[in-house]
Amino acid sequence: MAEFTMELNEDQVGVRDWIHGFAAEVMRPAAAEWDEREETPWPVIREAAKIGLYSLDFYAQQFLDPTGLGIPVTLEELFWGDAGLGLAIAGTGLAAIGVFTNGTDEQIGTWVPQMYGDANDVKLAAFCSSEPDAGSDVAAMRTRAVFDEAKDEWVLTGTKTWATNGGIADVHVVVAVVDPALGSRGHASFIVPPNTPGLSQGQKFKKHGIRASHTAEVVLDGVRVPGHCLLGGKEKLDERLARARERAAKGGDRGRNAAMATFEASRPAVGAQAVGIARAAYEVALDYARTRVQFGRPIIDNQGVAFQLADMRTRIDAARLLVWRASWMAATGKPFTSAEGSMSKLFAGETAKTVTAQAMQILGGNGYTREYPVERMHRDAAIYTIFEGTSEIQRLVIARAVSGVPIR
Repeated sequence: MAEFTMELNEDQVGVRDWIHGFAAEVMRPAAAEWDEREETPWPVIREAAKIGLYSLDFYAQQFLDPTGLGIPVTLEELFWGDAGLGLAIAGTGLAAIGVFTNGTDEQIGTWVPQMYGDANDVKLAAFCSSEPDAGSDVAAMRTRAVFDEAKDEWVLTGTKTWATNGGIADVHVVVAVVDPALGSRGHASFIVPPNTPGLSQGQKFKKHGIRASHTAEVVLDGVRVPGHCLLGGKEKLDERLARARERAAKGGDRGRNAAMATFEASRPAVGAQAVGIARAAYEVALDYARTRVQFGRPIIDNQGVAFQLADMRTRIDAARLLVWRASWMAATGKPFTSAEGSMSKLFAGETAKTVTAQAMQILGGNGYTREYPVERMHRDAAIYTIFEGTSEIQRLVIARAVSGVPIR
């Protein structure tokens, strides 16, 4: 078991510096353009694929880092470069995590490579869980998966929303209801292979931030997928549903939820993204405060500015430590008994929102214009208190964990 450490090893430092170079040289010069265009930045993704940054091999290496720090270090640097471009590069990872979390070894080996493709033929994947009436309330999910035993196929019908890469992805991972009587415990995850009839893109959303990342509805109109596309397999699903029914009959907990298992695994990673955004905004504000002269001296000489920068740096470092702790715990098999994963996402997301707002304030009128990047960073940061579990939901998860009470 890897000991927890706050010092990166030589390999981790090398990866961090390599990604930082890509973020500085490729992502930052392109960030404003793709934010304005609100389109998938294929040239940037292909550049990442060319150097091996967008590849299964690279993310598998980081995911298997025994310290757990490979993924958070990677994501912090990417999102330091730009959040919209960073999510365009990293968005496939949530679908991959969904397969790693719920799939068999054979399914992982079959489908995850198809999510990334290679440098000559780049692919994307999408994780589809939220619905128009079921965001945080996963029990309200309506997308149904019905088993056609005669054909050994599952038939998926419904509409998903807020799906990163939704509709343009080659591989979709879809969470659907297989037993409505069990509420959120009656869900399962399915692979929808490329070019499957019945799957189409619905509305593409025009967003406040992370605009270079494609977000859209996914419409499933009688989509048929082979039985082997049920993640985990039919036998495992039947056993899980039987346990959930037994618990429900006794009035107890109904067991594990497919979507929540994915989000639990991804929350520290999302926190790392938020840390990268906050750090980027802090650095811009610090440089500006050192060079901006008012009343005959740099504005950093004023306590009102210097103390804000001190608070910003403190929050960023604290957020990173929470992310690293949760990542290390996950990698070493330590349970989140106090919802440490949710803690990391909550604090890092709130930090990104607060720090980017403070950066805009330090830059004054310049911070409000698109001539400086903090305006974009502030728009990008706003989503980190909303997606993959709002801050309110994270607080609910933490409160339940630390109190042992089913708080509502």
